[in-house]
Amino acid sequence: MTKTHISEDTMKPAIRVENLSKTYGSGSSAVQALKNASMSVQPGEVVGLLGPSGSGKTTLLQCLGAIIDPSGGRITLGGDVLFENGWQYSDRRALRRDRIGFIFQRPYLIPFMDATENIAILPMLQGQTNKQAYSRAAELLDILDITERGSARIEELSGGEQQRVAIARALANRPPIILADEPTAPLDSHRAMSVMQLLHEMAEKLKTAIIVVTHDENIIPVFKRLYRIRDGVLHEETGEGRAFDALL
Repeated sequence: MTKTHISEDTMKPAIRVENLSKTYGSGSSAVQALKNASMSVQPGEVVGLLGPSGSGKTTLLQCLGAIIDPSGGRITLGGDVLFENGWQYSDRRALRRDRIGFIFQRPYLIPFMDATENIAILPMLQGQTNKQAYSRAAELLDILDITERGSARIEELSGGEQQRVAIARALANRPPIILADEPTAPLDSHRAMSVMQLLHEMAEKLKTAIIVVTHDENIIPVFKRLYRIRDGVLHEETGEGRAFDALL
Protein backbone atom coordinates (compact mmCIF):
# COMPACT_ATOMS: atom_id res chain seq x y z
CA MET A 1 0.00 0.00 0.00
CA THR A 2 1.28 3.48 -0.85
CA LYS A 3 0.12 6.98 -0.07
CA THR A 4 0.31 9.95 -2.40
CA HIS A 5 -0.93 12.59 0.00
CA ILE A 6 -0.51 13.36 3.69
CA SER A 7 -3.32 15.18 5.40
CA GLU A 8 -2.65 17.93 7.88
CA ASP A 9 -4.33 17.70 11.26
CA THR A 10 -3.09 20.10 13.90
CA MET A 11 -5.18 18.35 16.55
CA LYS A 12 -2.83 15.37 16.35
CA PRO A 13 0.92 15.24 17.05
CA ALA A 14 2.95 16.61 14.18
CA ILE A 15 5.04 13.47 14.44
CA ARG A 16 4.72 10.34 16.54
CA VAL A 17 7.27 7.54 16.82
CA GLU A 18 6.30 4.22 18.37
CA ASN A 19 8.74 1.44 19.26
CA LEU A 20 11.15 2.39 16.50
CA SER A 21 14.16 0.12 16.11
CA LYS A 22 17.15 0.02 13.80
CA THR A 23 19.70 -2.77 13.54
CA TYR A 24 22.81 -2.57 11.39
CA GLY A 25 24.29 -5.83 10.19
CA SER A 26 23.17 -9.31 11.13
CA GLY A 27 24.14 -12.30 13.20
CA SER A 28 27.02 -11.91 15.63
CA SER A 29 28.03 -8.58 14.05
CA ALA A 30 24.58 -6.97 14.41
CA VAL A 31 24.45 -3.61 16.18
CA GLN A 32 21.11 -2.37 17.52
CA ALA A 33 21.34 1.40 17.13
CA LEU A 34 17.73 2.10 18.17
CA LYS A 35 15.83 0.06 20.75
CA ASN A 36 12.03 0.57 20.73
CA ALA A 37 12.30 4.37 20.69
CA SER A 38 9.05 6.30 21.17
CA MET A 39 8.47 10.07 21.04
CA SER A 40 5.79 12.59 20.14
CA VAL A 41 6.06 16.25 19.15
CA GLN A 42 3.10 18.62 18.87
CA PRO A 43 2.58 21.33 16.22
CA GLY A 44 4.37 24.50 17.32
CA GLU A 45 6.61 22.65 19.80
CA VAL A 46 10.42 22.67 19.89
CA VAL A 47 12.06 19.71 21.63
CA GLY A 48 15.69 18.85 22.18
CA LEU A 49 17.35 15.55 21.32
CA LEU A 50 20.55 14.97 23.27
CA GLY A 51 23.04 12.17 23.47
CA PRO A 52 26.76 11.41 23.22
CA SER A 53 28.42 10.36 19.97
CA GLY A 54 27.33 6.89 18.97
CA SER A 55 24.20 7.01 21.13
CA GLY A 56 21.77 6.60 18.23
CA LYS A 57 20.53 10.16 17.78
CA THR A 58 21.81 10.46 14.20
CA THR A 59 20.18 7.13 13.35
CA LEU A 60 16.90 8.34 14.87
CA LEU A 61 17.06 11.61 12.93
CA GLN A 62 17.76 9.78 9.67
CA CYS A 63 14.82 7.45 10.25
CA LEU A 64 12.54 10.41 10.96
CA GLY A 65 13.84 12.12 7.83
CA ALA A 66 13.05 9.06 5.68
CA ILE A 67 16.73 8.79 4.80
CA ILE A 68 17.32 5.27 6.14
CA ASP A 69 14.95 2.36 6.73
CA PRO A 70 13.97 1.50 10.31
CA SER A 71 14.05 -2.19 11.21
CA GLY A 72 10.69 -1.98 12.96
CA GLY A 73 8.18 0.24 14.66
CA ARG A 74 5.89 2.98 13.42
CA ILE A 75 6.25 6.62 12.32
CA THR A 76 3.16 8.79 11.95
CA LEU A 77 3.10 12.28 10.45
CA GLY A 78 -0.10 14.09 11.35
CA GLY A 79 -2.84 11.53 10.82
CA ASP A 80 -0.93 9.40 8.31
CA VAL A 81 1.33 6.41 8.86
CA LEU A 82 4.66 6.86 7.08
CA PHE A 83 6.37 3.70 8.23
CA GLU A 84 4.96 0.42 9.52
CA ASN A 85 6.26 -2.87 8.13
CA GLY A 86 7.93 -0.76 5.46
CA TRP A 87 7.40 2.72 4.07
CA GLN A 88 3.79 3.56 3.29
CA TYR A 89 4.64 6.57 1.10
CA SER A 90 5.20 6.04 -2.60
CA ASP A 91 7.93 8.67 -3.13
CA ARG A 92 10.29 9.33 -0.23
CA ARG A 93 12.15 12.04 -2.11
CA ALA A 94 8.88 13.93 -2.49
CA LEU A 95 8.16 13.29 1.19
CA ARG A 96 11.45 14.86 2.23
CA ARG A 97 11.01 17.75 -0.19
CA ASP A 98 7.40 18.58 0.62
CA ARG A 99 6.77 17.50 4.20
CA ILE A 100 10.03 17.54 6.15
CA GLY A 101 12.27 20.56 6.63
CA PHE A 102 15.99 20.16 7.34
CA ILE A 103 18.39 22.56 9.03
CA PHE A 104 22.06 21.61 9.31
CA GLN A 105 25.17 22.81 11.12
CA ARG A 106 26.05 24.87 8.06
CA PRO A 107 23.58 26.62 5.76
CA TYR A 108 24.54 24.73 2.56
CA LEU A 109 23.05 27.46 0.39
CA ILE A 110 23.51 27.48 -3.39
CA PRO A 111 26.29 30.04 -4.01
CA PHE A 112 25.27 31.18 -7.51
CA MET A 113 21.72 32.05 -6.35
CA ASP A 114 20.66 35.01 -4.25
CA ALA A 115 18.84 34.64 -0.94
CA THR A 116 15.36 34.78 -2.46
CA GLU A 117 16.20 32.19 -5.11
CA ASN A 118 17.61 29.83 -2.47
CA ILE A 119 14.26 29.89 -0.69
CA ALA A 120 12.04 29.83 -3.77
CA ILE A 121 13.69 26.79 -5.34
CA LEU A 122 11.90 24.28 -3.08
CA PRO A 123 8.35 25.51 -3.82
CA MET A 124 9.25 25.52 -7.52
CA LEU A 125 10.48 21.92 -7.30
CA GLN A 126 7.17 21.14 -5.59
CA GLY A 127 5.38 22.39 -8.70
CA GLN A 128 4.40 25.89 -7.64
CA THR A 129 4.58 28.69 -10.19
CA ASN A 130 7.47 31.13 -10.06
CA LYS A 131 5.08 33.80 -8.79
CA GLN A 132 3.86 31.58 -5.96
CA ALA A 133 7.38 30.47 -5.03
CA TYR A 134 8.79 33.99 -4.97
CA SER A 135 5.79 35.22 -3.00
CA ARG A 136 6.45 32.54 -0.38
CA ALA A 137 10.14 33.47 -0.28
CA ALA A 138 9.30 37.15 0.18
CA GLU A 139 6.88 36.25 2.98
CA LEU A 140 9.56 34.29 4.85
CA LEU A 141 12.22 36.95 4.33
CA ASP A 142 9.82 39.41 5.93
CA ILE A 143 8.99 37.09 8.85
CA LEU A 144 12.71 36.53 9.45
CA ASP A 145 13.43 40.27 9.18
CA ILE A 146 15.87 40.07 6.25
CA THR A 147 13.74 41.41 3.41
CA GLU A 148 16.43 43.91 2.44
CA ARG A 149 18.90 41.05 1.85
CA GLY A 150 16.69 39.15 -0.59
CA SER A 151 18.74 40.06 -3.66
CA ALA A 152 22.11 39.52 -1.97
CA ARG A 153 24.40 36.73 -3.09
CA ILE A 154 25.34 34.17 -0.48
CA GLU A 155 28.91 35.44 -0.12
CA GLU A 156 27.50 38.88 0.66
CA LEU A 157 25.50 37.62 3.65
CA SER A 158 26.81 37.41 7.19
CA GLY A 159 26.85 34.05 8.96
CA GLY A 160 23.71 34.95 10.86
CA GLU A 161 21.92 36.06 7.69
CA GLN A 162 22.88 32.84 5.93
CA GLN A 163 21.43 30.84 8.83
CA ARG A 164 18.18 32.79 8.56
CA VAL A 165 17.98 32.04 4.85
CA ALA A 166 18.58 28.36 5.63
CA ILE A 167 15.73 28.45 8.16
CA ALA A 168 13.48 30.15 5.60
CA ARG A 169 14.35 27.46 3.05
CA ALA A 170 13.42 24.75 5.57
CA LEU A 171 10.04 26.46 6.08
CA ALA A 172 9.38 27.19 2.40
CA ASN A 173 7.03 24.25 1.74
CA ARG A 174 5.23 24.60 5.08
CA PRO A 175 6.44 21.28 6.50
CA PRO A 176 4.73 20.02 9.65
CA ILE A 177 8.11 18.93 11.03
CA ILE A 178 11.64 20.35 10.87
CA LEU A 179 14.70 18.31 11.83
CA ALA A 180 17.54 20.57 12.96
CA ASP A 181 20.90 18.79 13.24
CA GLU A 182 23.26 20.77 15.49
CA PRO A 183 22.07 24.13 14.09
CA THR A 184 24.06 26.13 16.66
CA ALA A 185 27.31 24.12 16.53
CA PRO A 186 29.40 26.68 14.59
CA LEU A 187 28.03 29.72 16.48
CA ASP A 188 29.14 31.59 19.57
CA SER A 189 26.83 31.44 22.58
CA HIS A 190 24.99 34.69 21.83
CA ARG A 191 24.32 33.81 18.19
CA ALA A 192 23.37 30.26 19.18
CA MET A 193 20.76 31.59 21.58
CA SER A 194 19.46 33.98 18.93
CA VAL A 195 19.00 31.09 16.50
CA MET A 196 17.13 29.08 19.13
CA GLN A 197 14.88 32.04 19.90
CA LEU A 198 14.17 32.37 16.19
CA LEU A 199 13.30 28.67 15.89
CA HIS A 200 10.90 28.94 18.83
CA GLU A 201 9.25 32.01 17.29
CA MET A 202 8.86 30.28 13.91
CA ALA A 203 7.46 27.13 15.53
CA GLU A 204 4.86 29.10 17.44
CA LYS A 205 3.92 31.38 14.56
CA LEU A 206 3.75 28.72 11.84
CA LYS A 207 2.72 25.75 14.03
CA THR A 208 5.70 23.74 12.86
CA ALA A 209 7.16 21.07 15.15
CA ILE A 210 10.95 21.23 15.46
CA ILE A 211 13.34 18.58 16.77
CA VAL A 212 16.77 20.00 17.60
CA VAL A 213 19.73 17.65 17.92
CA THR A 214 22.39 19.33 20.01
CA HIS A 215 25.52 18.94 22.11
CA ASP A 216 25.37 22.61 23.13
CA GLU A 217 24.87 22.76 26.90
CA ASN A 218 24.18 26.52 26.69
CA ILE A 219 20.91 26.10 24.81
CA ILE A 220 19.53 23.15 26.79
CA PRO A 221 17.71 25.40 29.33
CA VAL A 222 15.42 26.78 26.56
CA PHE A 223 13.66 23.45 25.99
CA LYS A 224 10.46 22.64 27.85
CA ARG A 225 10.84 19.00 26.84
CA LEU A 226 13.94 16.94 26.10
CA TYR A 227 14.67 13.49 24.82
CA ARG A 228 17.97 11.90 25.82
CA ILE A 229 19.31 8.87 24.03
CA ARG A 230 22.06 6.52 25.13
CA ASP A 231 22.95 3.14 23.64
CA GLY A 232 19.87 3.37 21.43
CA VAL A 233 17.44 3.83 24.35
CA LEU A 234 15.34 7.03 24.32
CA HIS A 235 14.07 8.73 27.50
CA GLU A 236 11.83 11.79 27.83
CA GLU A 237 12.63 14.52 30.36
CA THR A 238 10.97 17.76 31.43
CA GLY A 239 13.17 20.72 30.56
CA GLU A 240 13.57 24.10 32.21
CA GLY A 241 11.93 26.12 29.43
CA ARG A 242 13.63 29.29 30.69
CA ALA A 243 12.92 32.65 29.05
CA PHE A 244 15.40 33.77 26.43
CA ASP A 245 15.88 37.19 27.94
CA ALA A 246 17.21 35.50 31.07
CA LEU A 247 19.75 33.55 29.02
CA LEU A 248 20.95 36.05 26.42
